[in-house]
Amino acid sequence: MNVDDIRIAFDSGSLTTLKIVLGLILFGIAMDTKIDDFRLALRQPRAFAVAVAAQFALLPALTFGLTLLLGVGGSVALGMILVACCPPGNVSNILTHRAKGDVALSVSMTAVGNVLAIVLLPLNFSFWGHLHPTGREHFAEIRVAPWDMLSEVLLVIALPFALGLAVSHLLPAFAARTHRVVGFLSFVALGGIIVIAVANNWSLFVAYIGVVAVAVFLHDALALGLGYGIARAFRLGVPARKAMTFEVGIRNAGLGLLFVFAFFGGLGGMALVAAWWGVWDIIAGLVVAVLWARRTESTDERSAAPAGGAEKEATA
Repeated sequence: MNVDDIRIAFDSGSLTTLKIVLGLILFGIAMDTKIDDFRLALRQPRAFAVAVAAQFALLPALTFGLTLLLGVGGSVALGMILVACCPPGNVSNILTHRAKGDVALSVSMTAVGNVLAIVLLPLNFSFWGHLHPTGREHFAEIRVAPWDMLSEVLLVIALPFALGLAVSHLLPAFAARTHRVVGFLSFVALGGIIVIAVANNWSLFVAYIGVVAVAVFLHDALALGLGYGIARAFRLGVPARKAMTFEVGIRNAGLGLLFVFAFFGGLGGMALVAAWWGVWDIIAGLVVAVLWARRTESTDERSAAPAGGAEKEATA
């Protein structure tokens, strides 16, 4: 059986739970967001312009080209395009911190990216999906309109994000104490939902994971490489390059999974791409962050060595 012909089982109760968990993730991100984070966009217009262009223009376009180059099936192609159109998640902030990058810039980019995604996600996905030679067939079967997706985005992103911003502004002490707990628990819950979905469809997952594993590996490498490459091309500093790498490379695949089940009935290739991306993206990002942090530490030690040596000589 072709991967385009299979459906991943996911009941309505699980779909509702997924919406609640994603809403809590966005609520947690917003509680960790300050009005000054948006003002930072005005103070660093070049960095934010680069980030927006990379996430919402270049990544979907390059992903479209990658699907054609790999010759993947229509559902796999749509899954890759959907993930590319999703906003970044707060995992990017954690990885930026682990890599010793510019965390303030990362948090600001995540906030701005999620706000822009309210409109750009459905428009981008609809445009590239309808343009794809094999992916457009699934749009024709289901008749997904951009405004249908927009209403879902408003419910899952805009509403919880607005509530989180309100709490952050009106109750800053409460937000500071609780955003980490909300973020951690919702992230764990999302991981649990993905694990349960995979377990309930284990035979299909094992049979078809090979179809998407290479595509997701290359796609994730493309996203991380794009973030780093465009930051370097525009001569951003090293801490900003780290932030940009993870802001572009880390996507909210859980949100993509929601769209797969809400609008495409668990379409095989799309569901497998979104589920596996959510796992692999964190693994690859963590490896990059750890290696980057070690390299930064060794560089700092080398640069500090001459000064230390000179100090000892002076003391002697």
